[in-house]
Amino acid sequence: MLRTAGLCLFVSIFSHSLWSQTDTLSGTVMDATQAVLPRATVRVLTESGTEISRTLTDTQGRFQFDGLSQTMYTLEVSLIGFEKWGRSVRPGKLANLILLLAPVRERIVVTATRTEAPTSQIASSITVLEGEEIAARQEISASEILQLIPGAIVVRTGGLGNFTSLFIRGGEGDYNKVLLDGIPLNEPGGTFQFDSLTMENIERIEVVRGPQSALFGSDAMSSVVQLFTKRGSSETRRPRISLSLEGGKYETWRGRTGISGNLGHFDYSTNFARVETSNQEPHNDFRSNNFSGNFGYSPKPGTDIRLVLRGTSNRVGTPGNTAFARPDRGSTLHKTDGAAGISLRNQTTPSWDQQVRYTFARSRQVSRDTILDPPYVPQFEDRSAPFQFFDFPSDFLNDTRRRHFSYQSNVRLDSIERGYGLHLLTFLFDWDHEQGFLQDRIANSSPTDAQRDNFGWVMQHQAIWRNLVFTNGVRMEDNDGFGLAVVPRTSLALTLQPGQSIWGATKLKFNFGLGIKEPTMIESFSPSPSFPGNPDLNPERARSFDFGIEQRFWRNFGKLDLTWFQHSYRDLVSFLVTGFNPTRGSFFNVAENKASGAEVTLELNPLRSFRTRVTYTYLDAETVRTSNPTDPGGLSLIRRPRHSGSFSVYWNRDRITLSSDLVFVGSRRDNDFSFLQPALTSNEGYSKLDLDWMYRLQPALTLFGTFENILNEKYMEALGFPALRFTYRSGIRLEF
Repeated sequence: MLRTAGLCLFVSIFSHSLWSQTDTLSGTVMDATQAVLPRATVRVLTESGTEISRTLTDTQGRFQFDGLSQTMYTLEVSLIGFEKWGRSVRPGKLANLILLLAPVRERIVVTATRTEAPTSQIASSITVLEGEEIAARQEISASEILQLIPGAIVVRTGGLGNFTSLFIRGGEGDYNKVLLDGIPLNEPGGTFQFDSLTMENIERIEVVRGPQSALFGSDAMSSVVQLFTKRGSSETRRPRISLSLEGGKYETWRGRTGISGNLGHFDYSTNFARVETSNQEPHNDFRSNNFSGNFGYSPKPGTDIRLVLRGTSNRVGTPGNTAFARPDRGSTLHKTDGAAGISLRNQTTPSWDQQVRYTFARSRQVSRDTILDPPYVPQFEDRSAPFQFFDFPSDFLNDTRRRHFSYQSNVRLDSIERGYGLHLLTFLFDWDHEQGFLQDRIANSSPTDAQRDNFGWVMQHQAIWRNLVFTNGVRMEDNDGFGLAVVPRTSLALTLQPGQSIWGATKLKFNFGLGIKEPTMIESFSPSPSFPGNPDLNPERARSFDFGIEQRFWRNFGKLDLTWFQHSYRDLVSFLVTGFNPTRGSFFNVAENKASGAEVTLELNPLRSFRTRVTYTYLDAETVRTSNPTDPGGLSLIRRPRHSGSFSVYWNRDRITLSSDLVFVGSRRDNDFSFLQPALTSNEGYSKLDLDWMYRLQPALTLFGTFENILNEKYMEALGFPALRFTYRSGIRLEF
């Protein structure tokens, strides 16, 4: 078994095959997990060192050189993050070339360009969390691990299962396009609640920061977050079964069972999990059931048919801002999410591949309060509200559905050997059918029952030379809500040196892009006479520019990534009062925000079994124009700290795995929303330290546990909602 897969480069040729005396030299480049490596540089040289030809591997990791007349050549394979390798070969067909990862790992990603590409050839600011790193952290909620992304702030209103928002680079909580294996999960208008997104059966997370509407259309205003489910392993034809049970503080327990495997052309991976906890606040109990499945069929090399399924059913008590008020005894949220997607990918020719995908996602939420609690006066420390607050019954239904169809065609042109570069052209069509049904069932008001069809056409050109990758893309979005919008994006990645010295590779990166977000169903179609929808709303818009430098050093044992960004958000939708007696209003594009700052990521992997990562974000985000005529603008955006960061450590030795994360969030502007006097307008900073451990008693038996908020810090991610104090879980996992 390869234990040094993440630490060094080694190239081996499987089996001794006879070198045929032909004029063609071909093979496939893969990593240690048998995953193909696209866009690796392959060179053919004479024995004296003169280059004859070079190319990049295709999407299947394959390369081929024709017209070779000599009997012996030198073959070189290189990719930043791997050591350069060379070997004397004769023309013929080589078996798989296996490249093992360097200490600071190279990754192949798809979200940044919607094509497979190594991160060394991408200018976008992208963070990848994967495999063993995800497993070691043992998180229940995906929001916990997203705290480690530079530029990202996670805000949860209390314990597990409570409303959770993600703010990236000063954007709003609905500015993130969320995908699961290509399935769009956002509600119409961009809303996505991360409280229901668990880590069950998740293999990898890719987060691309900055506007990505040129590729993904509406909602991709400040980031794209894509999660990838696990696939069945080809290690053995026997099914792999996993059972685990864990429990801990606050009456928390989680049970999981999964089965995965590979049967020739067919692979499968399924998982079921149940989580229960009472959390620390009264009437805040949380229950969740989750199912995930990934099924693939590959009838021949280059053809893959895949079905992805995921379902979640949650119930959580929502006691409200208990730091200021008594808990609400009867308020609950029931949420059921479902997603399904089927895709077909085909390598039609060596230079042309196609992909078609159809998906369906539904989210049904019922927010209900069935018990009338007595009136109360909000209080906190020496602050108090000047009047009483009253409870009222509620029963609100939010049922949204999204059907999505996508066709993508990728064409590869020319070669890099004659200076013309290699050119990858992507043509893409997206269709989204959105439906929203919203109703206040207590008030018996007329429901909002609306739908819209959105179409997007994309063209992207990636020009690749030896040390330069220049990417340009544009999207035409035809939205039923706001009409036609055109959003471009351009990126440039320049490698100043290939990276074999002690200082390693130096990469400069530049990005410019526009983003758009459609209005929500309420904003466009609300039938309420008090706040009617405005069907003439324009999309909210973003403009972004960022540049930075990546520097590898210490012979690939370290990497420093510095990025500066500037974002502007305009035409933001706000509610304006238009009349009184009775009070009424509507929604208009009137607000504007801006954000600028810097992101720093330092990776140091000094030992084969030891990895560290440090991130820091400086953010200056403020309002430029608001809907409030008494607010001149210039205030910091709510819940966006000026300083934030994280420190992560991963250590694996023999049977023991340890992982620890320290998350720091500085003070930030906030609002108590309870009319406290004097008003509470800022939230103190906090630090949260977690430790996770695993001990493998036997190959099939593992003990594990986690300690969260070890420092027992008392803090609130959102004012009024106390975060969990020190807590712990431990359990046992059986795999056979």
